[in-house]
Amino acid sequence: MGILYGMVARGQTVLAEFSCPTTITNAGAISRQILEKLPSGNADSNASFSQGRHIFHVMRTDSLTVLCMADDAFERRIPFSFLQEIHQRFEKTYGRAILSAAPYAMNDDFSRVLSQEMERYSTDPDADRLNRLKGEMSQVKIVMINNIEKVLERGDRLALLVEKASTLQGNTLGFKRQSRRLRSTMWWGNFKLTGALLLILVIIIYIVLAFLCDGLLMHSCISQSFGFN
Repeated sequence: MGILYGMVARGQTVLAEFSCPTTITNAGAISRQILEKLPSGNADSNASFSQGRHIFHVMRTDSLTVLCMADDAFERRIPFSFLQEIHQRFEKTYGRAILSAAPYAMNDDFSRVLSQEMERYSTDPDADRLNRLKGEMSQVKIVMINNIEKVLERGDRLALLVEKASTLQGNTLGFKRQSRRLRSTMWWGNFKLTGALLLILVIIIYIVLAFLCDGLLMHSCISQSFGFN
């Protein structure tokens, strides 16, 4: 199982947590030490801490801290997707009650949510694909902020980010070109339609005049207009 432990806290006050039966017994203690080491204040931040064969991933947003522990071989994008999902569900469920809740006030209900989401993100490949579709740009931002030092040390990581940036820029330019072509196509289509309607109108007027003026050459109308008998 990839994600083994999950926690939601306000500052250093733990509001809910869940640990898999096979998790190391001191995961909760280590997590509390990490909470104590986080910078004071309410600034948003993301970080990862290595502890033996496990990695503790932390995301703090809007004074709420979500934390999880995963195997060191587990791809890091997935734990941060898990943390983002947990943060959104916790805020949506409890709202302003988070600001004044006592320690473990939400543990009875939300520990089950932590358990279900930990299993889903660890075993279901579709879970990560759905979150990647919802937040591709936010995931790139998380990787750039939290792993900038490792990116500079490893040229392959830097090349990968440059390639992603070039791809995004290329997609933007392609979208602009397609938009211009679409506008041009629509303009020509409207122009042709207007011309066709005008031509049909002229033909209808001519047919009506020809009928009223005794023939296609409209002799009677021309004679009356110029005073010919």
